[in-house]
Amino acid sequence: MSTRTAQVEEYGWGAVPINPKEFAPTKAPAAQLVKDTPLPDTQVSKAALEYAKTELPAHTFNHSLRVFYYGLAIARQHFPTWKFSDETWLLTCLFHDIGTIDKYTRDVFMSFDIYGGVVALNVLKEHGAPSPQAESVAEAVMRHQDSVRVGTIHTVGLLIQLATQFDNIGAHKEYVHPNTVKDVTGHYPRRQWSKCFSSKLREEIGLKPWCHTTAEGESFPHDIEHNALMEPYDGLF
Repeated sequence: MSTRTAQVEEYGWGAVPINPKEFAPTKAPAAQLVKDTPLPDTQVSKAALEYAKTELPAHTFNHSLRVFYYGLAIARQHFPTWKFSDETWLLTCLFHDIGTIDKYTRDVFMSFDIYGGVVALNVLKEHGAPSPQAESVAEAVMRHQDSVRVGTIHTVGLLIQLATQFDNIGAHKEYVHPNTVKDVTGHYPRRQWSKCFSSKLREEIGLKPWCHTTAEGESFPHDIEHNALMEPYDGLF
């Protein structure tokens, strides 16, 4: 891929407003099933999947794949003009919480999302991802908890916010059909995700009281733990 314009489209670098309140569903959501959305089968995708399976706990890996499917349901149905490859989106989802694994929580001083972007950048380049793609993933990972509501963000950066907020706290539920949730959680069970992730964030805040997670407010771990929308599915393993 030679031109900057093509790279912007392929790797999700298009600029969009960062405030999700500037957007609204364009229509009622339709069910989008896992069987209708195959995972990318590229060399980089397969390497990233293997890396994520090895490094992430099962509940975090499943969350990452749920975010992949929810994000595509949101983008394809409501924002069809947003340009990015499924591969770039999958890589973003697989790495967005890589910074939460125990060795980084306890041994690294940087905030999990910021450090996770560093990990994503290095690992993806090592596995052959082009620099503009690895950088797009890294930026999305670093900004996926960005609470600033002024300015712009790149496409996959906003989408990872929308999709993770949906899975974590039940936000933006108007974008995703309930049958999509039922199907996706059937394939990638939550495994007590609400409890696990809220506990992880409290652990990070306790060890790193300066961390970026605090920008989400004191109620953020509580809102994750008490995610009413996903409560019926949280006990699935």
